[in-house]
Amino acid sequence: MITRPDTHSKLLGYLLWIFGFLGSHRFYYGKPITGTIWFFTFGFFLIGWIIDFFLIPSMDEQADHRFREGEINYSVGWLLLTFTGVFGLHRMYMGKWITGVIYLLTGGLFLIGLLYDFWTLNDQISERNREVTFN
Repeated sequence: MITRPDTHSKLLGYLLWIFGFLGSHRFYYGKPITGTIWFFTFGFFLIGWIIDFFLIPSMDEQADHRFREGEINYSVGWLLLTFTGVFGLHRMYMGKWITGVIYLLTGGLFLIGLLYDFWTLNDQISERNREVTFN
């Protein structure tokens, strides 16, 4: 039996779904375009938000297959980004100390860097996990 990596958490996905009308769970599962649409349309007029309650298990499975597991935990990274992103703690957690300090001093690089990280954090963690594995 082949076990698949469990890079993302369904529990965290459902907790973020509570705020999902702002797209947070979609960003977490690596869907930045629809996350942005949900953000600007309040969960696609709440209809998409309700439907997502039933789609989270499949979004979780897709994320588990898409992103590389490793030393850096996706859930920890996303919690740090979501609640302390302007302080750069998520970047420091990934070992990106210089940009973490820059975020700390500039409020997430004037919030533009924070938006960039919402779009790319899964890929950043996946890349860092790949680097850690090969070193």
